[in-house]
This record gives sequence, structure tokens and C-alpha cells, in this order.
Amino acid sequence: MDSIPILKMGEYLLVSIQVDMHDRLALTLQEDLTNRIVKTGAKGVLIDISSLEIVDSFIGLILSNIASMSRILDAETVIVGMQPAVAITLVELGLSLAGIRTALNIEKGMDLLRASLEFPPGESVNRAKK
Repeated sequence: MDSIPILKMGEYLLVSIQVDMHDRLALTLQEDLTNRIVKTGAKGVLIDISSLEIVDSFIGLILSNIASMSRILDAETVIVGMQPAVAITLVELGLSLAGIRTALNIEKGMDLLRASLEFPPGESVNRAKK
């Protein structure tokens, strides 16, 4: 597989990684996803990694880079479906995945993205309720 499908769903892009990630595929995903954010004007990116059993330091770095690049392009990123073994490995590698929001499943991840559009960073939730 030369690329991972990126689906547009309203204001969001959905990426479901269903294959083992290797370095070249991760770099391709990073490039393809940033290009799609610009092309579509997406406000959010949801990445489902529930099929990944292993995330090494390079893949962790790419996921962190994707979140940073997305933020610069005015899109929030949420990663969903992280397996417990993957979380343990990331912690053991010392990767905090700064700037990446996570959720247990796609439904909760979409809720996070919707909330980030409703209350953008810097806007007070209390002020928005008035």
C-alpha cells in the first residue's frame, strides 16, 4: 500500500490506519494529510490507530508532527483507538505526544473535534454560554 485513505466528512478529515505503519508510509501520510487540510479547509483531523499494535519512536514523532502541522493549518487533531500496549510503549520511549488530543473511540474523538470548533482555544467556555 502506497498511501492511507483520507476521507472527508463535513469539516473533518478521517484517517483510519488499517495496515502496519512503516517509515515511508508514515511520511507519505504526513504529506498527504497536510495537503488535504489545505485543499479542503478541514477544521479537524481524526486519526484512528486502533489497528496499530506497534508504534515506534519514529511513528510517534510523525503523529506529533502531523498534529503540529495541522494546528498551524488551523485544524485540530485527535487520535483515537490507541491500544494499551501502544500507550505503554510510548511512555516507555519517553514520547509524550505533546499537542495531540486522544480519545478512546471515534465517537468520543468526534465529540472532541466538535467541541474544539464550538469553543476554539482562547475562548472562554463561560463567555460562550452567555
